[in-house]
Amino acid sequence: MADLVVELYGMRVGTLTGTWRTFDFQIDPAAVLEFGIDSLILSVAIPLTAVSVTARKERRQNFFRELLPEGRMLSRLAQELGLEEHDVIGLLRNFGRDVAGALQIWDPDEPGEPKHPALEPQSTAGVASMLEQVRQNPLGNKLPRGKTSLPGVQDKIVLARTKEGWNRVVDGWPSTHILKPESRDHPTMIYDEEYGARFAQAVGLTAFSTWIEEFDGVPAVVIERYDRSPDAPEGRIHQEDFNQVLGARGIQKYQKYGGRVSLERVAQVFSSRGDRDSLDRLFRLVVVSVAVGNLDLHTKNISLLHGLDGSISIAPAYDVVPQAHQANDQEVALAVAGEYRHAAITKDLLTTEGNAWGLSEAADITEDTLVKVLELARVAVPDERAHPGLSDDVVRVASNLLGGQAVGEARQQNRR
Repeated sequence: MADLVVELYGMRVGTLTGTWRTFDFQIDPAAVLEFGIDSLILSVAIPLTAVSVTARKERRQNFFRELLPEGRMLSRLAQELGLEEHDVIGLLRNFGRDVAGALQIWDPDEPGEPKHPALEPQSTAGVASMLEQVRQNPLGNKLPRGKTSLPGVQDKIVLARTKEGWNRVVDGWPSTHILKPESRDHPTMIYDEEYGARFAQAVGLTAFSTWIEEFDGVPAVVIERYDRSPDAPEGRIHQEDFNQVLGARGIQKYQKYGGRVSLERVAQVFSSRGDRDSLDRLFRLVVVSVAVGNLDLHTKNISLLHGLDGSISIAPAYDVVPQAHQANDQEVALAVAGEYRHAAITKDLLTTEGNAWGLSEAADITEDTLVKVLELARVAVPDERAHPGLSDDVVRVASNLLGGQAVGEARQQNRR
């Protein structure tokens, strides 16, 4: 098998060489000339250098490993090809044409390469079938022409939306939307996610659309991809998540597992660049997540955008899902001022966390964000299939935080 070609914004930036045990990323000298020595346009973890530093090989491997899904989706993709789940090279050889960001990864020796990306129009019944078969065909991939990989655990498919309708993407056409069907384990989750997205929009954390749509009687939450744009080269905008940035792998996206990630370490990436706007938006995302009960704000749900001009900024908010009502450990993925227990977090702890990042106005940002969350929660009606009392929960928590109490105290008062 040949080395895999790695393209960014349509330009070859290097190759992946070796087996799953030994592979490494070799940077193309032309990419260094094009983007500049030590350019971070590919990744904060992988500066474009003329000579690769051996000590950073693990970081390079981790960046590409983290392009793949997790859990059941990864297992199924590997099974379809008769591969082991740890075979990063084999999986990217088959599913690297449409990944998160502006990368395309492919094998120049594969028959038919370079591919001619295309769309397969889908009726509503066709989309419904893809949603119903998502466990058998993760991401809606249809072998041998399905070439999509996307991180995450939750079952999902990807489609491209045109003015003519919905389409399956083949041979690397850039998908534009993510669709998640109802979860067997958490049947309200997709409706809770749509509700949570409203709060992210209300405080200016995203301008991308999220809505519930039914396809021939099969409901799904539809999420517009922020890393896709018809105005970008080949329709893609580059991004990387903070597992890739910080060198964390898989479950290490949770602070308690491995200790490689934390809110402060994420914030340092922006503060070291003097990027006050991204720092502000990151902090508002933390405040919103605490207020709505988004316990799963981990480092694969926080990402960077990389512009062609070399700019770096925080990506729009994604996967803001109220879930404090679920039967779990009731802990946040990333501790707030050292506190993991969601019920114990207060406005003062939020402010302390923000101050630790160098945000002197953290108290004012916290107050402003909580007021906006509370205003929306009082008028926004969740989908009738969402968790019962969801808006009441957000009102209680936001009110409690604004009143200087811990998150959990609002529930205790409500029981009296």
